[in-house]
Amino acid sequence: MRIATFNINGIGARLPALLQWLAEKQPDVACLQELKAPQEKFPEAAINDAGYGVIWHGQKSWNGVAILAKGTQPQEIGRGLAGDPDDLQSRYIEAVVDDIVIAGLYLPNGNPAPGPKFDYKLKWMERLILRGEQLLGTGAPVVMCGDFNVIPTEFDVYKPERWTEDALFRPETREAFFRLLDQGWTDALRTLHPEKIYTFWDYFRNAYGRDAGLRIDHLLLSPSLKGALTAAGVDRDVRGWEKPSDHAPTWVELDVAKVKKLKPAKA
Repeated sequence: MRIATFNINGIGARLPALLQWLAEKQPDVACLQELKAPQEKFPEAAINDAGYGVIWHGQKSWNGVAILAKGTQPQEIGRGLAGDPDDLQSRYIEAVVDDIVIAGLYLPNGNPAPGPKFDYKLKWMERLILRGEQLLGTGAPVVMCGDFNVIPTEFDVYKPERWTEDALFRPETREAFFRLLDQGWTDALRTLHPEKIYTFWDYFRNAYGRDAGLRIDHLLLSPSLKGALTAAGVDRDVRGWEKPSDHAPTWVELDVAKVKKLKPAKA
């Protein structure tokens, strides 16, 4: 079972590339971020015609997340993180696909830092840590994936000295990310790729051509999935397509025969 995450950076502009990627790679599950489309403008028909069921949480001009499942309809658990009733940003969605819980997220960028946006990012991460604990408490197999906007270590950025004051790399951000990991999650891409590997390249200064990238798109596996992990990677070539997103699809493959399937708890 291949599960992928892809910050599409505007589904209106990137729909042809998305459909091409789906046709070529045929992921079983694809979590999308940064749809930049209101709920009613999501191209559901085109996604269905490509062979995928889909749920989505849209927002005009900004944010937005979706979960696609090949040949089936994701069974939604919930959308949005508990803990802040005033937070209306579309950044989180959960569903069950083939008895595996999929948690798709688009974590706030947080810049400029310090400041209100950075405060929002850290508070959002605390809410995510709480949800992570709840999900692990169910015992269900879970994949938490998306654009985390977190550079975990110096090894995950081409020139770490240039990012010391950035919200993606500040100590508070990384500390919160590792508290989440310490609950028992496995960072799948890093587990199978100890070498430098990136998932994002800026549009400026020929970053993609120079491989001046960041690793900020992550797939975290619950303990019951760790032994089922067989492969992980980045579809780096997609970043080089015409009118690309600045992210590349990132994915894991799981041997589902090794997954103990349990019913997830409701959100």
